[in-house]
Amino acid sequence: MEMVATPRSVWQAMMNGLRLRCPDCGEGQVFRKYIKVNHTCDNCGLELHHQRADDAPPYFTMLIVLHFVLSGMLTVEQVYSPATWVQLTIWMPVSLVSALWLLPRVKGALIGIQWARQMHGFGGDFT
Repeated sequence: MEMVATPRSVWQAMMNGLRLRCPDCGEGQVFRKYIKVNHTCDNCGLELHHQRADDAPPYFTMLIVLHFVLSGMLTVEQVYSPATWVQLTIWMPVSLVSALWLLPRVKGALIGIQWARQMHGFGGDFT
């Protein structure tokens, strides 16, 4: 008897994760606190504790935020040449708020990708 894995949409799972929703049903919450993952989805019962996001979410968050912040800093410097304290006043809060907002969304997307690719124990559905 052949075991064939049910195909899962990587794109849909990733988008559900970006919305902080269960990668399977898209309804339940992935996190119970800021970035603390729920043990199971409260809607469909999917076990989420298998996820192994580890250091990837902070790395990708920093990569994304720093690209935008450094581009903005360089553009403002070239166009207006403000004092250093003005640049710091603008870009430090932007960096902090952007990173704090983006981190759970990136982690949710990575959990969605892991679920869709059936990685780290997410591969249960066989027909």
